[in-house]
Amino acid sequence: MLNGKKIVLGVSGGIAAYKAVEIVSRLKKAGAVVQVIMTEAATQFVSALTFREMSGNPVAVAMWSEIKHWNVEHIALAKWADLFLIAPATANIIGKIANGIADDTLSTTVMATKAPVIIAPAMNTEMYVNPIVQENISKLAGLGYRFIEPASGMLACGVEGQGRLPEPSAIVEYICQTFAPFTINASIPCDFSDKKFLITAGGTREPIDPVRYIGNHSSGKMGYALAAAAAARGGRVTLISAPTKLSVPEHVSVKYIETAAEMRQAVLAEYPDADIVIKAAAVADYKPKTVQLQKIKKNDDTLTLVLEKNPDILKELGQLKQNQFLVGFAAETESLIQNATDKLNKKNLDMIIANDVTKPGAGFDYDTNTVKILYRDGLKEEFLQMTKIQLAHVILDKIRVKLKK
Repeated sequence: MLNGKKIVLGVSGGIAAYKAVEIVSRLKKAGAVVQVIMTEAATQFVSALTFREMSGNPVAVAMWSEIKHWNVEHIALAKWADLFLIAPATANIIGKIANGIADDTLSTTVMATKAPVIIAPAMNTEMYVNPIVQENISKLAGLGYRFIEPASGMLACGVEGQGRLPEPSAIVEYICQTFAPFTINASIPCDFSDKKFLITAGGTREPIDPVRYIGNHSSGKMGYALAAAAAARGGRVTLISAPTKLSVPEHVSVKYIETAAEMRQAVLAEYPDADIVIKAAAVADYKPKTVQLQKIKKNDDTLTLVLEKNPDILKELGQLKQNQFLVGFAAETESLIQNATDKLNKKNLDMIIANDVTKPGAGFDYDTNTVKILYRDGLKEEFLQMTKIQLAHVILDKIRVKLKK
């Protein structure tokens, strides 16, 4: 899956540096070409020689060491990389990157690269939850840096909590999904061959005039990941998609719409034949009462738009539900559990996926998500950050369990 991909692995000075050796090994086995950069502190845990032997390439450590190539090393690696991974990432290196400090080979190279940067924090629990560290993570996530949330368990300091570097296999899987976000492992079960899926994705657009509209930040990635996963597991999938930049997954039938009214019409047409309905689209709650036929000119200091409520498609589906398994999404900024529970009950859903879109690496336009799944029987399950394709499979696993009851 990673054949020929050029990956720079940055290793900073934490005890989890030993796991980075296995990351290199797994990346190489997946076909990637790996170059390693170590901080001076990292060499206190694992030698540069170990990484050189595992990667088959020289290891960059000190900025002032002998130049092995004709060009400046940190600039060369920054341009060379298809992807930049920092694992483990200490609070120190995260703080440096967040505040524009470039005083060693790793921080300098990260500053110069235009490749996607994935950061896997690993540190003591109290360090990880420290407001300064969290602020740095939020700042970087807002700038497009991607984070793999640390795992929970017994830490090297003897404390139980969050802060462990995830297993190398999980990190490499995340990288694979970064390069091919809708690629599915061929070994997954074909357990939905008897089911027809109706899935919605993307953010609807409500026109104001011929050139403007009311919209939202939804990228459609979660809905498309669900469609890909359902199709890979044998389901017959119809995807109702608002405008996105995404390619349609294999073996998925797609119908494109723009407005909430068009979404409603398309969904109601498919609903009677569907077995499983997953409403992942971000549908506009309101639309302009009047759509101007000509472009509105910028004449006044203010512009007043009168909005009217769109039909609640999900609520309507809940009222019409017969044998369908109905799943909704709740993207919230506050009172996550309460708002999601209210939506679950009022709209007669079987399951709802709730996520706080203010959290780093969650919500709109990220390749990852962090969610809580709520069920009609009152059960709640929390899932730490994972790729959206991984989450799609988790959601399908949970649906399969519920359908068997």
